[in-house]
Amino acid sequence: MVVLIGGLLYGMISPAIMYHMELAKSVATEQSVKDIAKDIDSFYDTNGHYPDSLEEVFGQVPLDEWGNPYQYLRIDGGKIKGKGKLRKDKNLVPINSDYDLYSKGSDGKSTSPLTAAISHDDIVRANNGAFFGVATDY
Repeated sequence: MVVLIGGLLYGMISPAIMYHMELAKSVATEQSVKDIAKDIDSFYDTNGHYPDSLEEVFGQVPLDEWGNPYQYLRIDGGKIKGKGKLRKDKNLVPINSDYDLYSKGSDGKSTSPLTAAISHDDIVRANNGAFFGVATDY
């Protein structure tokens, strides 16, 4: 009887615990994106240009809360041909003009448009740093 009650309680509480653990990872990752953006902006202030990669700032690419490397793309002054790799909003307009910085979220998958299902959980920097958060909130 005790095992049955314990199993029922675990079954009811476990999803709530998992939800809050994922929420905590998202919040921590959002803060890390803000911190990385500050370091990139500091690099710009010192060098007069954005770095070509996160390695140029940190030595190695930092990892998000799910163990995946943060994604960075230099736009301003970068060697980009076309807009294919740029992160885009629902109207397929690039969300930044200086650089893209984001985490692929818990699924570790992403694609350029934030409206794509695999991009919904991404933690993004948008509007050149005026927005930080989950892609679905942008």
